[in-house]
Amino acid sequence: MTQDLKRDYVVLEEIGRGRFGTVFRCSSVDSGDSFAVKSIDKEAVTAAGDSLDAQCLLTEPKILDLLSPHPHIVNLHGLYEDETHLHMVLDLCYESDLHQRVMLEPEAASVLYQLMQAVAYCHGLGVAHRDIKPDNILFDDENRLKLADLGSAEIFQEGEPMSGIVGTPHYVAPEVLAGRDYTEKVDVWSAGVILYEMLAGFPPFRGDSPVEIFEAVLRANLRFPSRVFCSVSPAAKDLLRRMLCKDVSRRFSAEQVLAHPWFSIAEQGMRAE
Repeated sequence: MTQDLKRDYVVLEEIGRGRFGTVFRCSSVDSGDSFAVKSIDKEAVTAAGDSLDAQCLLTEPKILDLLSPHPHIVNLHGLYEDETHLHMVLDLCYESDLHQRVMLEPEAASVLYQLMQAVAYCHGLGVAHRDIKPDNILFDDENRLKLADLGSAEIFQEGEPMSGIVGTPHYVAPEVLAGRDYTEKVDVWSAGVILYEMLAGFPPFRGDSPVEIFEAVLRANLRFPSRVFCSVSPAAKDLLRRMLCKDVSRRFSAEQVLAHPWFSIAEQGMRAE
C-alpha cells in the first residue's frame, strides 16, 4: 500500500477478491468513517495481455470522478497510485441478493427506481454503464442502492453510437450481440431484465449454455408465463415491454422509465398493505 494511502486511511480486513485486484475495508484517519479500498494489480493486468482490461484500469477512476457524488452510484473518495497498484477509495457497500428471491411489486419498484435514477444520471453526463447486472448492484448500510463497477463504461456523445461487444449473458442487449452499433439504451434493456427477474425469479431469455442464451436474447421473444405473472399488474408488464423492446427507437429511455405510472401504482399498493 502506498504511504499516501496509509497516511489518510487505516486499511483493515480483506472483503473481496477479483481477477486483477483485492478489496479491503478501511477507515478514515480523520473521521473514522468506513470505506472500501479497491487495489488493482497493474502488473497482473499487463501480464494478462488484455487491452480492454488495461483500458478499464484507466477508465473507471476517471468515470467515477466524473459521476461522484451521487446517492445511487458508488462514489470515489480518493485515488492513490504506486508502481504496482492503483488504489480507489470507494463507498463501503454490500452485495445484493437480487439473484435469490422474488419480490412483490412495491419492493421491486423501489429497487428499480433507485437503479434508474443512477442510470439516468449517468446518461445525462454522457456515460453508458454497459454491464448492468445484479453483481454490480450493491447496497450501503442504510440499504440505499449503489450502482457499481464502471470498468466497462464508455463516454458517449449524443447522436454518436457506440460499438464493441460488452456485457454479460442474460443482461446484454440484442443489438450488442448482433454486432451493431448501439446507444445508451442498452442499459435500459439490462435494467429491464433485472426487473423481470425480481418479479419472476428467473430471466426472460434463457438457455442451457451461453450460446443458447444469446440466441434467446437475439430473438427477444418476451413472454409472461401465467403461472408466475398471474398476480403481476398490467402496469408492470407494460413497463417491461417498453424496456425489453428489441426496436431501439421504441425502447424507453431512462427518463421515460422513471416517468412510468407503475411506480406510483406500486407505491399506492405499498401504502395499502
